[in-house]
Amino acid sequence: MAYNYMLQMIMGALFFILFSFCSWYEGSEILDNSWEWEYSTHFSGNVSDADDISNLDYFVYAAKFKPLFPVLMTLTASYMILLTGFRLFKSSRAKKAIFLSGLGALFLFSSAVLFHSPTVGGDIYQVIFLSGGMLLILAAALYYFRLLKGFVTVK
Repeated sequence: MAYNYMLQMIMGALFFILFSFCSWYEGSEILDNSWEWEYSTHFSGNVSDADDISNLDYFVYAAKFKPLFPVLMTLTASYMILLTGFRLFKSSRAKKAIFLSGLGALFLFSSAVLFHSPTVGGDIYQVIFLSGGMLLILAAALYYFRLLKGFVTVK
């Protein structure tokens, strides 16, 4: 069991690093689009030159306008969080259901924050967070009431 968990975490981390690098590269396009600096440089503050832009703002720009790799990054991080939660709460069905409910509520809250986003990436993230939140809360209910047997492992 520990070998399987570690292998999944290592693979998840490798994919997360790969998707992060691709997102960072695509987001570096913000350096050429000075008209977008006011709206996409939340971590840098007031920007007057391209050298003032933080690397974290590259991810914001990529998520707004080229969302493929940021979405894959988010899904990979979510998988690793789910994997860790199920590993931490392996002995209690109720704790697993609470964990799934909390993560689902966080996804639904994120979806509400992104409601009516003016960018394509914001709309995509809103749909992913909304559907993911509903699925997580449904899975928590099914798991809690023992209707979802073998949710993590096949027995």
